[in-house]
Amino acid sequence: MNGLVDEFGRALLALKIRSTGKEAPLEITVWVDTAFNGELVVPRAMIESLGLEQSGGIRARLADGNEVTLESFTCNLDWFGIQRNVEVIANNGQLPLLGIGLLIGHRLVVDYKNLTVSVE
Repeated sequence: MNGLVDEFGRALLALKIRSTGKEAPLEITVWVDTAFNGELVVPRAMIESLGLEQSGGIRARLADGNEVTLESFTCNLDWFGIQRNVEVIANNGQLPLLGIGLLIGHRLVVDYKNLTVSVE
């Protein structure tokens, strides 16, 4: 899987997600966030447009030390050719975030000289 480093230094990848395995996937651009130990964080508006089902809430500790409860949803992700159900955390951000929950067992290379990203 290949991506790019944008003009702000963000490592970006394109992923295909859907609410179930039946409808056409939506391609989204995600920002690789190695400080996030979950799978995906997706803006609430995108979650609503995809019609993702809420699966519950999870307790999380934010970077500032505060503990909060975050809404979680389930989506179907095309991950290296395999359809995988993953947990999605809702937020009010601009870009979806991909966390290390999906990167474990893979090799991530961010090449700032050539502005490329690869996950193997």
